[in-house]
Order: sequence, then C-alpha cells, then structure tokens
Amino acid sequence: MPTCPNGHRSSGDDWCDECGLRIPPQGGPPAYPGTTAAPQSGTGSGTGSGTGSEAGSGGPEACPTCGTPREARALFCEECRHQFATPAPSFPVPAPAYPPITDRTQSGPSQMQRPAETLPPHAALSQDSGDFLLSPPTQRPSYVEQSPMPPAAPPAPTPTQPSAPVPPAAPAPDRTGAAAGPDGPTTAALGRWTAVVSADREYFTAMMARSDGEASGLYFPQYSPETRIPMTENQVTIGRRRHGTGESPGIDLARPPEDPGVSHRHAVLVRRSDGGWAVIDQDSTNGTTVNGGAETILPFHPIELSDGDRVHVGAWTTITLRME
Repeated sequence: MPTCPNGHRSSGDDWCDECGLRIPPQGGPPAYPGTTAAPQSGTGSGTGSGTGSEAGSGGPEACPTCGTPREARALFCEECRHQFATPAPSFPVPAPAYPPITDRTQSGPSQMQRPAETLPPHAALSQDSGDFLLSPPTQRPSYVEQSPMPPAAPPAPTPTQPSAPVPPAAPAPDRTGAAAGPDGPTTAALGRWTAVVSADREYFTAMMARSDGEASGLYFPQYSPETRIPMTENQVTIGRRRHGTGESPGIDLARPPEDPGVSHRHAVLVRRSDGGWAVIDQDSTNGTTVNGGAETILPFHPIELSDGDRVHVGAWTTITLRME
C-alpha cells in the first residue's frame, strides 16, 4: 500500500487519503518539485504561516480549533479537519478560468426593439378552427374622411361627392339587386346579405336518385322551419356542431332536424373584394353542389355566388343567398 511523506497509508497512489499530500512515486521526486524534505531536527524554522510551536518547543503543533496535536506534517486536523498552513509550492498555481468579459453596451439590437409588424386588415382567423385556407378579401372601400389635397383648391363641397358611409366615386345605390357592369363595382357591395337555410325536397329527391341505394335509410324531415342568418362577417362557416368540444359553425346544421350528411367542417362562405360572396368546400365527406348541379365542386376552390344562388350540402339542406 502506498505511503505518503507523512507516514500515512493511502489506498490511492497519487494523493494521501489522510492529509491530502501528494504521494511521490517509488524513487521519484519529493512531494513538491524543486524542494527537499523538511529537516527532522527542531532547530529549523516552520514553513508557511504556522505558529512555529512544533519547531520551537520540540512538541507537536496544536490545532487552533480543537487543541488536538498535529500529526507530523498533516495538512488537516484528525478531529475537526482544520486545515493547517501549508508551504507554498514552487510551481505557480493557475488562476481559475472565467468566461471573457464582454462589453454589454455594444451588444446587438434586441428583437424586442423591432417595430411592430402590421397585420392585414382581415388577417384574423375565424372563430371556428382556422382551417379555412382562403383568407378574406383585403380590398375594401375606404371611409376615411377626405381632407383638401391642394392648398389652393376651393373649399366649396361638390354636389357629386358621396356622403360618409358611401364609398367615393361609387354609383348611386340600386336597391333592386341588379348588378352593375363588369368594369364597375356591383350593387351587392352596398346591400345586406342573408343566408336562407331550408330543407329542399327537390334536392333531397335528386340526391336519393344519385346515391344508388346507399341513402335508403334517410327520410325527408316532416317539419323543418326556414332559418334566416345575417351574413355580417367576412366568413360564414357551414357544418355541424361538435358536442364534445362545443365548436359551432356559423350555419349549424346540427339543429333539429339535424342533417346527417353534413360534415362538421363542410364548407365556408367568403366575402369577395367587390362585396359578393364565394363558397369553398372544405374537403367534406359528401361534397357541395351549387344551383342544383349534379357534380360536386372541387375542394378548396372558390365558386363565386350572386344574389339568389343556392348552395346544397348534406342530405336535404339548401342555403340560398339573398341581398336585401
């Protein structure tokens, strides 16, 4: 078993388990390079900052904490583990490594100092689920009050200037529902739209004929009152309410009589830039048809609608768009 210069036996061959002194190899240099073993006579002076009681009186040095005699040149007290003064090694002790000090005043710009990015006026998601991929139209008429641009312009009001709620340079409103020419805005942009939801027996009969017996268990509802839903938002979703999560579309066809052929997220009505509307199928199970057509429209492909157009979903539901 290796023995340290103080006479302690240690299980390791590099450092003493008792006093922590380095154990030199057999026939190797002393504990500290460049120094020799301390003389055993009591005439020499003690090293370090000790009291020198062991060298001057010939007796062992007492621990200043508990008074236990120091064992030879032990670095630690056997009782309270007080550390005695040790001779400074001849080799320099490396300073602890610290991370480099950086100039915090020259740090890069913080991401929090960036100016806020403005969102499109209609970039907010719908209240349903956010799955509708087509964003609402961004070209809407401006109602900002106009200020005189040239300083020399006369302040007299022009008789053709529209009032505040009417877009500039728009033709006179036509409440009959007729559309304007292809090069100008339609009167649909000036009216209020309503979705009329009803059970359509004609559509139900045509659907049953195309189903080839797959919908033989369906029956047309005996009582289905007509529902009128104002279209005040830029998006009106069509589907059935999820009873587990409470997610409800704008046109909820889970109300009695519930249409079993409608998907939870079936289709969406989107307002166009000219004020009209378009329907987009959301990859529903049974598809969406328009104006009594036999072929379903392509999913996620907008189909423009006008006043009086009909959207057919599910087994018997028809949604008619009306401009008032």
